[in-house]
Amino acid sequence: MRFLKFALTAFALSAVALTASASPADPKNGVEYKTLKAPQAVDTGKKVEIIEFFDYACPHCAAFDSALGAWVKKQGDNIVFKRMHISRPGTDLPQEKMFFTLEAMGVLTPELHAKAFNEIHVNHNPLRRDEQVFEFIAKQGVDKQKFIDTYRGFGVAGRVRKSVSMMDAYEIDSWPTLTVDGKYQTSPTMADAEKQSATTEAQLHGEVTQVLDALVTKAKAEKK
Repeated sequence: MRFLKFALTAFALSAVALTASASPADPKNGVEYKTLKAPQAVDTGKKVEIIEFFDYACPHCAAFDSALGAWVKKQGDNIVFKRMHISRPGTDLPQEKMFFTLEAMGVLTPELHAKAFNEIHVNHNPLRRDEQVFEFIAKQGVDKQKFIDTYRGFGVAGRVRKSVSMMDAYEIDSWPTLTVDGKYQTSPTMADAEKQSATTEAQLHGEVTQVLDALVTKAKAEKK
């Protein structure tokens, strides 16, 4: 009986060890995440900066939004969360300008952010033209004329240029992509790259938030 108990205990401990070693809670550099070649400056003090590079037109960004919002809420005061809409040199995307305009006006709530995704991916209104954006915004209770004036102003044009330069500095070539404290980068597909076990986007989201947990812990320890 004592031998059986010992054998069962040893088996249980081995199973735990195997699970731990396979867990993305200890992600590998160059696999589940990468270290940026040129770390970027952050201004968040002891809190860890998280930037999501996203595109309103991207269905994977839309699918990830809810899970990411829940993760940000769970992290609380550990992090400062920011978003950066992607940009393409030589183009002027109405969806992108909408994001920067709402941000400049200080009216970009999580609810309005989610409605923008919903308008494109559920209501099938692509918001690819200025007029489509203006009509959508007017229905959200935002001052339409103030929005248009801001949308067409120099400030938003500057934010578009900043997006281009940030994408280059942060080595962004796909989205959604998340950067941690100006040093580390991960994404849902990167988090599953080695295992390739996820069969749904929800599983990818679960994997990348575990990687983010580990990277936040790592970044916080490096700030001490």
